[in-house]
Amino acid sequence: MESENSEMNAHIITIGDEILIGQTLNTNAALIGEKLTAIQLKLKSSSVVGDVESQILDEFERCFKIYDVVLVTGGLGPTHDDVTRQCIVKFFNTTLIKNKDVLANIKSLFARKGREITKVNENQALVPEIAKIISNQYGTAPGLWIEKDNKIFIVMPGVPYEMKAMMDDFVISELQSRVGQLSSIIKMKTLQTTGIPESSLYEKLGDITELLNGAKLALLPSQFGVKLRITVDEKNEEAAKNKISEVEQKIRAKAGRYIFTTEDEPLENVIARLLKERQMTISVAESCTGGNIANALTNINGSSSYFERGVVAYSNAAKVEILKVNEDTIAQYGAVSLEVARQMAAGVKAISGTDLGISITGILGPTGATAGKPVGLVYIGLCDDKVCTAKKFLFGGDRLLNKQRATQAALEMIRRHLLGITFDD
Repeated sequence: MESENSEMNAHIITIGDEILIGQTLNTNAALIGEKLTAIQLKLKSSSVVGDVESQILDEFERCFKIYDVVLVTGGLGPTHDDVTRQCIVKFFNTTLIKNKDVLANIKSLFARKGREITKVNENQALVPEIAKIISNQYGTAPGLWIEKDNKIFIVMPGVPYEMKAMMDDFVISELQSRVGQLSSIIKMKTLQTTGIPESSLYEKLGDITELLNGAKLALLPSQFGVKLRITVDEKNEEAAKNKISEVEQKIRAKAGRYIFTTEDEPLENVIARLLKERQMTISVAESCTGGNIANALTNINGSSSYFERGVVAYSNAAKVEILKVNEDTIAQYGAVSLEVARQMAAGVKAISGTDLGISITGILGPTGATAGKPVGLVYIGLCDDKVCTAKKFLFGGDRLLNKQRATQAALEMIRRHLLGITFDD
C-alpha cells in the first residue's frame, strides 16, 4: 500500500454465531473502531457473520473489493466451528505451512500452565503461507497480516484480550505507518464524569456553540457516569493541542467537580492514587452492595497499602454484632436510614482502626420497598477522625444496575471527601 495515501478506509468483520445471535457483545469492533479513529484511519463500516464458510467467503470477497483495510476477528480457535483460517486459505488461494515460531509459542504456553499439548493445538501452528504472523502472547492462535493487490487483510482471534494485545503491540503501529501525510490533525480527549445525569451536565455546560468554538463534543452516558469526548480538527499538532486545552478548561470551569479523570480508567484507580498519596487507609461496611465496593477498591495492584478490611453486614443482626449499630436506632429509623449508615461507617472505622470508614445500606429491589422507602433508596455513610456523615441517593428499579450505581456513588463520595469537594449541588 502506498504510504502517501491519506484516504485509506477500513471495514471490520466479526465472525461468530455467538455475536450474531446476541449471546456475546461485540466489544472487539468497538475497541478496533476506537483505535483506528485515533490514528485517523477512516472506519467506514462493520459487519458480523456466523461460523459458516460460505457466508464468510462471501463477506471476504465483498469487503476486499471495497476497502483498503479489512480487519477480521474470530474463528481462529482449535475446534470444528473455527473456520476462519480455512476460509483464508481458500480466499487467497494459498496453502497451510507449519510455522516453527508459532509452534514454539504454543509449547511454551502449555508448559507454563503445566498442561499436555495436544495434536489439535499443534495444528494451530499451521498458518497460511501468504500471511505474515502476528504473535499471540496470551493464546495459541496467531494473528495474520496479509497484503495483496494494494490491500491489507488482518485476521485476529476473537478472544478480546488476545486481540487487544495484537492491536496495541503490532497492528496499530503498522497501520499508522501506512496512513501517510495528513492534511489536518484530528485529536480527541475524553473527560470522565460521575455523580451527575447527562441532562443536568448538558445544562451546566451552557451555550455549546460558544463553548466548543468549532470543536465537537459527544456526551456518552453509562451507569458509571457520562464521558465527554472532545474532538478537534486543526492544521497542525500544536493547534490541535491548544484547541483541546481551550475546550477542556471551559468545561472544567462549569463542571470540573464532576470530572474524575481524563484517562481510560475506572474511578477506583483515582481513589487508589489519592489514598496512597495521602498515606491513608480505608475500611468498608456493606449491606445492599454485598462486597461490591470492597471488590472495586481491591481491583488495583498494591491495594493492601490502603485497604484494611471489608465487612458485608447484610442482616440487622450482623450490623449490631459486628459493627455495633444500636438496635434502638434500627428499630426507630429502619436499617435503611441515614442514622444506620453513619453508625455502620463509624463501626467499621472503629474495629479496623483506619483513617476512613465507608458504609452503604439500601433497597436495591425489585422487592423490599416500604412506605416512604422506595426501591432504589440508598444511604452512604463516611467517617474520618473529625466528621461522620451520610448522604441519601435514589436510583432506579433494576437490582443489578442499582448495585453498580450505588457502588459508583460510594466511590465518588470517597473521592470528593479526599479532595474536599462538597455534595451541596
